[in-house]
Amino acid sequence: MQALLDVILPVFVVIGFGYMAVRLRLFSEGGVDGLMSFTQNFAIPCLLFAAISKLDLSQSFHPRLLVSFYSGATVGFLAGLFGARLIFRRDWEDCVAIGFCCLFSNSLMLGLPITERAYGAGALTANYAIISVHSPFCYGLGITVMEIVRARGRAPLKLVATVTRAMFRNALVIGIALGFIVNLGGITLPGPVTDAVDLVVRAALPAALFGMGGVLVRYRPEGDLKVIAWVCAVALIAHPATTWFMGRTLGLDRDGFRSAVLTASMAPGINTYVFASIYGRARRVAASSVLIGTSISILTVWVWLGALP
Repeated sequence: MQALLDVILPVFVVIGFGYMAVRLRLFSEGGVDGLMSFTQNFAIPCLLFAAISKLDLSQSFHPRLLVSFYSGATVGFLAGLFGARLIFRRDWEDCVAIGFCCLFSNSLMLGLPITERAYGAGALTANYAIISVHSPFCYGLGITVMEIVRARGRAPLKLVATVTRAMFRNALVIGIALGFIVNLGGITLPGPVTDAVDLVVRAALPAALFGMGGVLVRYRPEGDLKVIAWVCAVALIAHPATTWFMGRTLGLDRDGFRSAVLTASMAPGINTYVFASIYGRARRVAASSVLIGTSISILTVWVWLGALP
């Protein structure tokens, strides 16, 4: 119970504060859109840039860590994809969007603050290693499969060009790429630049959590409840369970194991709705899965947190 109070609830209180502020019309929906644009396109890319530019890459990028987490993510994607097709008889484009809901856990807005509150800022190295690959991996997989499904005879080179363009228009991917360039190139940035980036970074997570609460006001759970329940079960149980199994099997160290399982246990992120909106597929499922999954995760994350060493 103490873990719930000390670690999880403060994060969800900020989300709830944003939700109530918009619900009571103390903060406009237009303001929320602007805030989310700031966090998604500027503040969080700056956070990723700053973290990755300073990471000791030789110590952070353990294959066992990435294999453990992304095995769980891939299993989640496949379970969502084929569950939607075989159980719920959705068309293939919907199935890919539903699979993406099970693939893209909220590693940034929920995973980072909960891990930091549970184990301290020093425990985030593995989180940043996971996150540095998260958007490229998830968007790369989701876009590739969606474009293959939609291709219907399109030339392979055009498919590669479509995926590449979509990837490098993503602000998160750009922030990650610039961080790697600075890190691998041994580039030293001027003090005023790093200080300015740090100022923006400090606003990233609290603003993102508040904005996420505001965004959830417009997501009303309606229809497709069986599909949404399937998404939540895969995202909140199957994904972290697979990551747990793989981490134990591969002998992942304690800190990496904690970060991998906790990140895997997060609810579907806002990016799932963004992906569904890009293709105009399963948007109601994506929106409701974010809302319901985030609410349920208050309890499921508590269970995973209590089970971790």
